[in-house]
Amino acid sequence: MRIVLEQKQTLKMVMTTELRQAIELLQLTNYELKQFIEKEAQENPFIELIEKDYVEPYTFRRPGLKNDDDEEVNPFDFVAKEEQTLDEHLLKQVNLLSIPECERSILTFLVLNLNENGYLPMSNAEISNILNVSEAEVERARQTLMTLDPVGIGARDVRESLLVQAKEKYHDDALLLTVIENHLDDLANRKWDAIAETLKIRRNEVADAFEKVRTLDPKPAMHYSTRGIHYLVPDIIVEWNEAEDAFEVTLNHHYIPNVRFNKEYVHQLPSSHELSSYVNEHFKKYNWLQQSIEQRRKTILNIMKVVLDRQRNFFKEGFRALKPLTLKDVADEIGVHESTVSRATANKIIQTPKGTFELRMLFSNTIKTEEGQDASQTKVKELLKEIVDKEDKTKPLSDQKIADLLKNRHQIVISRRTVAKYRDELNIPSSSRRKWLTS
Repeated sequence: MRIVLEQKQTLKMVMTTELRQAIELLQLTNYELKQFIEKEAQENPFIELIEKDYVEPYTFRRPGLKNDDDEEVNPFDFVAKEEQTLDEHLLKQVNLLSIPECERSILTFLVLNLNENGYLPMSNAEISNILNVSEAEVERARQTLMTLDPVGIGARDVRESLLVQAKEKYHDDALLLTVIENHLDDLANRKWDAIAETLKIRRNEVADAFEKVRTLDPKPAMHYSTRGIHYLVPDIIVEWNEAEDAFEVTLNHHYIPNVRFNKEYVHQLPSSHELSSYVNEHFKKYNWLQQSIEQRRKTILNIMKVVLDRQRNFFKEGFRALKPLTLKDVADEIGVHESTVSRATANKIIQTPKGTFELRMLFSNTIKTEEGQDASQTKVKELLKEIVDKEDKTKPLSDQKIADLLKNRHQIVISRRTVAKYRDELNIPSSSRRKWLTS
């Protein structure tokens, strides 16, 4: 074996810290970008943030003194009432109960540990260990909680919650309680004949029980606001310009400060080789930040130009008019890699005349029609939903029949399995579970 010293020339891409951060910057939302800039300003003493003059991003009508009928109007009548959270609603009731303080403390703990549906996910044993009380005390408090408004709150699962509600609302209906306790799954799966045969009752009695169950609330907490209000701030705004007869796109960055290099601060520093190197290093970081912000802005606007051109009908008519458009289509048109478009459109919220939603919803794969034309997956899903909405609920359509209707009415050819897949994505149950019971 001979040892040889060779020289080779290779070319490879090195992922520098600056390049990695530029890629991360591209996929940030506007609010995340603002936080990133503020963090950079804290780490770089030469970066100065200048707040922009506030510009109202949304047009609105100033409150007037009269309405269209020339009547006096109080503008405070239009101020929305603050929604009460489930915690607040329940704790008010807990504080009014004439119970020992120990039980009140347990009830407060239970209220604060309910999940988003109003169920209690923790076992009595877990709560007993945490609060250092007996399991019997925990269960007694939980039974009290389930009698508060809304009834059924604090149950372990949907069956227990519906049972509590049924006892309160239909306390004399033994059949209803039996159906909920022992045959709820069959009822949900529309197995009416099986229930009737097992309980030795008529089918119309099952129908009556079913209608009563429909008046109960499987998620007692759903009518109350959550513990926190989540505001949706659009990153991109699309508006119709009547004067130009065209749609206009703007980035909603009015709250993102401008970044400036503080030269005055640099001039105040004593001159030395070490300080010069320090200043140059931070000046490079400042330049990189400016360039990355501008590149992000240009990339998003270039993407939106293509989206506006390809999806013009969507902005006028909604999702039914959405055309097939992939990330690769946009990448090819603006001359960047598909991954760049993917990052730039990730997590972005767009506000349009047809609503506010994720930007990615405007991208959809192609489905060929019988006539050779293209249809988007989103459009097919809209048509599928429309067919299901208009079907006879006593004789709901099977997946195969829906596929046949799409072919006959809209010349869209998809398989039964594809219909089932889209139906699941739209949270539409199967035909057996969509069927309405008739006596």
